[in-house]
Amino acid sequence: MLKEGIVLGERYEIISRVGSGGMADVYKARDHKLSRLVAVKVMKAEFREDTSFVTKFQKEAQAAARLSHPNVVNVFDVGEDRGLYYIVMELVEGITLKNYITKKGKLSVKEATSIAIQVSLGLQAAHHQGIVHRDVKPQNIIISTDGKVKLSDFGIAKASNSNTITANVMGSVHYSSPEQVRGGVSDARSDIYSLGITMYEMATGRVPFDGDTTVSIAIKHLQEEMVPPSRYTPDLPYSLEQIILKATQKNQARRYQNVGELIDDLKRSLLEPQGDFVTLNTIDDTAQTVKVSDEELREIRSGISKKQDNKEKIRKFDDEDYDEDDDKSSGLERGLTIGGFVIGAIIIVVLIILIGNMAGIFHFGSRDSSDEDAASSAVVESSVPEETPAAEEQVEVPDFRGMTVSAATEEAVKRKIGIKQVGTDASDEYAEGEIISQNVDPESRVNVNTTIEVVVSSGKANVTIPADLAGKSQADAEKALTDLGLVPRVELQSNGTVEVGSVISSDPAAGSSVPANSTVTLYISRGEATVTVPSLIGYDEATATQSLTHLGLEYQIEQGSTDAMGIGEVYSMDPTYGTEVPVGTTITLYINSEEEEEAGGQYRLSGTLSEPDGYEGGVVRLELVQGGNTITIYEGSNPWTEGDYDEPVYSDSGETGVINIYEDGVRKWQYNNVPFVAV
Repeated sequence: MLKEGIVLGERYEIISRVGSGGMADVYKARDHKLSRLVAVKVMKAEFREDTSFVTKFQKEAQAAARLSHPNVVNVFDVGEDRGLYYIVMELVEGITLKNYITKKGKLSVKEATSIAIQVSLGLQAAHHQGIVHRDVKPQNIIISTDGKVKLSDFGIAKASNSNTITANVMGSVHYSSPEQVRGGVSDARSDIYSLGITMYEMATGRVPFDGDTTVSIAIKHLQEEMVPPSRYTPDLPYSLEQIILKATQKNQARRYQNVGELIDDLKRSLLEPQGDFVTLNTIDDTAQTVKVSDEELREIRSGISKKQDNKEKIRKFDDEDYDEDDDKSSGLERGLTIGGFVIGAIIIVVLIILIGNMAGIFHFGSRDSSDEDAASSAVVESSVPEETPAAEEQVEVPDFRGMTVSAATEEAVKRKIGIKQVGTDASDEYAEGEIISQNVDPESRVNVNTTIEVVVSSGKANVTIPADLAGKSQADAEKALTDLGLVPRVELQSNGTVEVGSVISSDPAAGSSVPANSTVTLYISRGEATVTVPSLIGYDEATATQSLTHLGLEYQIEQGSTDAMGIGEVYSMDPTYGTEVPVGTTITLYINSEEEEEAGGQYRLSGTLSEPDGYEGGVVRLELVQGGNTITIYEGSNPWTEGDYDEPVYSDSGETGVINIYEDGVRKWQYNNVPFVAV
């Protein structure tokens, strides 16, 4: 773990650690070159020794850096410093989709569809650049504070060995495509599969395949059919369910072939929720589930690519039952099967009628007399009771209060009823995400397939902003606000008393009571600010003092006189203009108070000129500004070779003057109020 204050690449200063993944740690950092906050992802130590991995990591990250899209967390830079390999990315303030799903249980149809469309747009831009993500999952999708959805970890995902299934990828294997699990070739359709699993989780609040080990989950991706999402979300629109099912087909050829097709169907589903426009290629009835052998299980565990003969066996899962000959014959086989069912049904009906007729249950044919007909009719009428509708099955409604929507849905499915969230409300009794009320009382009995409407807690009604934020580090203050259900926003301010990176104050102020999920601005110290003293020579006093006040500088006035400036104008400053000083420094302004009497004779420089600090030995020119005139009193090589410059300087203009010193043609120093004496 990197310490705060460490600078990478002589540019990125580490501020705080914000997260950690299987391959890298993520830090918030300040880019001193561009004066902005960034995210820096630093490769973990165990990966740095693998030179081939490092090379691939850098190559893929550099490729990702070429990708720029509003729905992608953009990569700014890739580098190495003191054996640390890092990627510099856009810093997105927000929440991961995984945490968002965890908080809400499951998302509304419009919300899930909108997120899926934005992720798809980011993937489409990547695929057009020839970049396959290979690790699309809710943990890599960020929802920013302004609602923008961004896909992260381009480059890192592709650099990692997608054929290896270890404890590090427990989170990823839930979303891995069958070809990734087998160690096969991944392409854009693999990303579509992973996005389909993500859409399933958004719609239901759960992943379709789960287990105790990564291997067991991987085998389910290969062999098991997923439970339709409408099982857990009964009110899920038909079109969205069909989109999810098509995106997660085990055979790549049966999925969407590019993200553009998926985007088109997602947009159409918003207009036609129950539309039947998604084209699904169903699996033949004769298709067999391919079992994975012990040897193949060992290969999946070790992440070793299969030999060609083993690939052929597994490939049967995708190809054997779907070749061209089978496609041509499948219609005939289905026709024969359906025909067999129809013939069998006819035979059974005929047998029932014959047996019933023999037993006297049914009576067919004519009778010899009208009495027998009447008697038969009476028997039939009396032996067959009037048909009454069967009572519909009913179940008892449980108490859903205190449950999450996901947990309540699971319980409801067991009882053959549904759950629908119809709103949120503040609650001091129930935590955020828990159900606080339901439209049917607990222990009531309802018909099966009834949908129970519930209201979910949005958290406490109001939250008090902590009083101890001032002086905390930015990371600690942000965490304190996040833990309270508030959204932190950072703004930097100059401050000479509060430590850099610490909180100066907040808005609303500490102690204020605000609604949950409110945005709180944290003013963070960026240290003491400095400004450059402006040139105010020749300005009137009012304008000069106003300029200093605007820059945060103090001032004091000294009166003097000179022929070089008009009455009331600045003729000298201390410190002189161009000097870098801290905000709040006092600047002395020398104001010309009266016209100097015309000199009656010649004047001579009193004393000598000392060498200025910082002189580097260049060509020097000395100019005397006095009485509105400028004259050159020296020009040549170093006049201070053997000490101070003591050549006589004469003037006819007065008792003081200003001497400007130029080095190599650039004015660098100024001596003010240089004294002259009458000769």
